[in-house]
Amino acid sequence: MKALRWADYITPSTLHLAPLLDLLLEPIRCANQLAALQLGLQEVLVNAVRHGNGNDPRKCLRVRRILTPRWVVWQVQDEGCGLALEARRFGLPEQHDACCGRGLFLIQQCFDDIRWSPRGNRVQVAVRRVEVR
Repeated sequence: MKALRWADYITPSTLHLAPLLDLLLEPIRCANQLAALQLGLQEVLVNAVRHGNGNDPRKCLRVRRILTPRWVVWQVQDEGCGLALEARRFGLPEQHDACCGRGLFLIQQCFDDIRWSPRGNRVQVAVRRVEVR
């Protein structure tokens, strides 16, 4: 395997995410890992569409997938103002019946590493590569 490979995707901001998810997850060969990554990556993309781009189909999502020998990395950027530093909490909402607030918790559970851009409109999520036997 080469030391580093990447692919860039630019797509309209839409919740029709299945085709994009399939492309982004194509390198994942471990079935156990795939299920968690589908959930986590879908949550990242939905947050970018809904909260970042405000469900505006005129705005775009920019996604980069980076493959290294040890990691698979996804960078998702929206055209929004960004998530404030104090809002980047990964806990569950205090009220069990809250209508939102679980997404960042799910993302934290699905990835090994999560990093935000200073502005907060780009998140990088990564997972260690699992050997398939």
